[in-house]
Amino acid sequence: MKQLKLSTLPKTWLIDIDGTIVKHNGYKDNGRDTLLNGVSEFFASLPKDDKVILLTARESSQIASLKDFLVRHKIRFDALISDLPFGERILVNDTKPSGLKTAFAINKKRDEDFCVEVERDEKL
Repeated sequence: MKQLKLSTLPKTWLIDIDGTIVKHNGYKDNGRDTLLNGVSEFFASLPKDDKVILLTARESSQIASLKDFLVRHKIRFDALISDLPFGERILVNDTKPSGLKTAFAINKKRDEDFCVEVERDEKL
């Protein structure tokens, strides 16, 4: 399980789809997506003020059915970016003058349960 100690400020979550929140290539292997364990609980725990941007290398022609799946499973998102390259995803951000780190990365094993625990600290 990955634990994050974060401020109480609203956040932007950049989350990959395939292998992270759904079974990798499940939609190709058996014609449908399968939500990974822990995903529903994590998304339900996100504060309403947080923004969620989902990322995928899937082609735009596959996105309508993916969005339908996500909505059916109550996976909220504010944006979904498709047609991304298969390579690394790099996030670059500045730190606040207070020293608050404003970027984190979690690399999880493909198709493993989604286990991210967030502690919100009012002192940060």
